[in-house]
Amino acid sequence: MSAVFVAHELGRWYGPVVGLNDLSVSVPGGVFGLLGPNGAGKSTMLKLIAGEIRPSRGTIEVLGHQPFANREYFRQLGFCPQQDALYGDMSALDLVSFLTRLHGFSAVESRRRAASALERVKLTDSMHRRTREYSKGMRQRVKIAQAIAHDPKFLVVDEPLTGLDPVARRDMIALFGELGRAGVHVLISSHVLHEVESLTEEILLLHRGRLLAQGKVHEVRALLSRHPRKVEMRARESRRLARALLALPEVSSVAVAPDGLSLSLETRDVESFFTHLPEIALAERAGIESFESTDAGLEAVFDYLIG
Repeated sequence: MSAVFVAHELGRWYGPVVGLNDLSVSVPGGVFGLLGPNGAGKSTMLKLIAGEIRPSRGTIEVLGHQPFANREYFRQLGFCPQQDALYGDMSALDLVSFLTRLHGFSAVESRRRAASALERVKLTDSMHRRTREYSKGMRQRVKIAQAIAHDPKFLVVDEPLTGLDPVARRDMIALFGELGRAGVHVLISSHVLHEVESLTEEILLLHRGRLLAQGKVHEVRALLSRHPRKVEMRARESRRLARALLALPEVSSVAVAPDGLSLSLETRDVESFFTHLPEIALAERAGIESFESTDAGLEAVFDYLIG
């Protein structure tokens, strides 16, 4: 798959304030998450991708285009900003139709596309109401609808789950997954890490204006060799199992919980540990009920990288 987004020595600053600094990255496409703490450069990167600002140095290409002030590129881009700036006197249908017409569609086609997009975000029953009457979550879904109504090739969504109730969050996560499977490239910038992880393992992590990590979550975690992997287990004979596991050279520590049923350990080589575990569990008749690697997820990786 050819790269959908390429940056080379990309920099953007605002007077003495550096937004991005010497960013070089190539993203193959699909669904991927843009992560980072406040001030990491995410907003600056999204503005550059959306063509709102020019780079101060370096180059950026998205779908083979330089984004800034590029009408041909804008027709292929769907953008859902974090800011809420709807026209309150317009209905959702009129608003999305109006914005879709800016992509060159006729009035009839724009209205058809707007109705279809609002249906996809579950706003059909209220699309004729003025948006000023909408809740925060409904307004958020209008923003998503206008971003997908013209069938973009690349969808950029900034904090798209803000203000949504649990049902709407589930529906929007399903929608982004559906778009990704249909071949749309989707960039999701969000602080809701477990929901990003439910959509994709592919991440870009920015910190202090630089690229800190890129790739699949488990691949990034595997590179963090200074942080032993944590594993938690429940077993009927947890103390006997703990003694046997502590004898493994790759296990650095084992602790048994006061209830005598669960234990936690740290290992320097998780693959070797899981290779030896079945044999030891069988020999000790440990009766393992469950086990999981508790720090292999996105939240732990994020904390390790920026900590």
